[in-house]
Amino acid sequence: MSLTPRDLGMDLPISRRDFFDGIAVGCVVTSGASGRAEAAQEAPDPSELFKVRGDAGAALSVPHALRDGRFWEHAGPFVPTGESYDLVVVGGGRGGMGAASEWLRRRPRDRVLVLDNRDEPGGPEPLRRGDRAGAVMCDAESFGADALVEVSSPGWVERLPVAGAARRDLRLLHGEPPDWFAGLPAEAKQERLAGLTYSQFLREVCGVHPDVERFCRTMSCPEWGYDTRAFGAIDAWGTGYPGLSGLGLDRDKPSRYNSPTVRREWHGPVAPAAVPGPDGRVRLRTSSPVVSVRDGAGAATVGYFDGHQVLAVEAGAVILACWSAVVPYLVPDLPAERLRELRRAVRVPLLRATVRLRDPGPWRRLGVRRVRWTGAYWCESEFAPPDTVRLLATPCRSELGPDAGSAAGRAELLATPYDVLERTVRDQLARLLGPVGFDPGQDIAAITVHRWGHALPPEYCRPWHAFHPDGPFPADAVRGRFGRIAIAGSDAEPTARGEAAVRAVEELFR
Repeated sequence: MSLTPRDLGMDLPISRRDFFDGIAVGCVVTSGASGRAEAAQEAPDPSELFKVRGDAGAALSVPHALRDGRFWEHAGPFVPTGESYDLVVVGGGRGGMGAASEWLRRRPRDRVLVLDNRDEPGGPEPLRRGDRAGAVMCDAESFGADALVEVSSPGWVERLPVAGAARRDLRLLHGEPPDWFAGLPAEAKQERLAGLTYSQFLREVCGVHPDVERFCRTMSCPEWGYDTRAFGAIDAWGTGYPGLSGLGLDRDKPSRYNSPTVRREWHGPVAPAAVPGPDGRVRLRTSSPVVSVRDGAGAATVGYFDGHQVLAVEAGAVILACWSAVVPYLVPDLPAERLRELRRAVRVPLLRATVRLRDPGPWRRLGVRRVRWTGAYWCESEFAPPDTVRLLATPCRSELGPDAGSAAGRAELLATPYDVLERTVRDQLARLLGPVGFDPGQDIAAITVHRWGHALPPEYCRPWHAFHPDGPFPADAVRGRFGRIAIAGSDAEPTARGEAAVRAVEELFR
């Protein structure tokens, strides 16, 4: 039985704001007196019950205005602050804070400023690798009705709401699958896998029932940010997905076709690089989107918008640790080849929700810690003691591939009203926990949604990037200093754990 908005608690007095293209209505206005673009500060949400953080409208309004050619139509001239720094870092995520820390390790007395467009630094949490859900919600979106199945328990395949032929196929994939490419040498088998997504492998090579592909589709979402229609079969083999163990490929080493992440984590998950925190020597300025970086005769000039005007600081060196796609708007006089390759970087969007429960009893009675959903909006739900549920959504339109799909999914995400995000959270928790005594209208104390339109750096992988693994790679053209400017964003060194930041500092020290 479907629940009404009132049943879900949507009638509670919560301040919500609707967004178009990621920009809150009224967030950027034009002053008739001065012709200057002014960013209105979002009013504090009067309720602690529902919040949206991350790439919210205030953080994206200026970058999007730059992208669309609207910012400089109304912005006034630079206003010098009189400030001068040895290093200015654009971007307060892992790359930016890592670059600042590496610089100060070499020159501990230098003055360093970090500028970030968001109101909190750090960026999105990395995705979890290799630790998969112990239960699957075969949801109504995929199978017509909700059915929760613990996939770690004996006989779980028989409890799935799928066709009998699909159960047979799943038992084969998880048991002793055949060598689908019998007679081919190992290299040829790897080449075949490199040309397929995992969904294609299941459908075209294994010939499984459509229910099987539908059941497996979101397996890769919590680990990669897109589903198996975009996830490569060669990486599915490299990370132990069902149906591939009978190929007889060497499990002691990765394939040359595996993505950099799979090769890096071949012998076990690699812990994400920690984000260095400011230690008193770094000045961190949030809600300060950079709009211009120019190299000059005696120093570089960095302009940023403070909500009212473009302020300018001088810098002996600048490290761009922001999204690659933003760099051409900040430094338009870069060489044409660099500008072209920077624009090719398409980051993967993510959406995370943190729900605080008034009573965690229903989840404890559920008896599982993490649940994967097969087709609902939020693809994973996880209980974090003592009273929190974390949800993950992967907006990428995976059927288009990781690049085109991320761009399309991001546009849809940024146009999604906040009340839709809240309603889907409440609806899925009600469907999951309602049978064990959960009331979404009474048992939710607070919801915080972190919306990341540009969450994960692009990664070179098969079957989408024909230049992988031999190159040349788009990021190769991005490296190297440009006067006093170097690039250290994670887009410039996909899957690197701090190497881009160290490399950028080294380039500036040469």
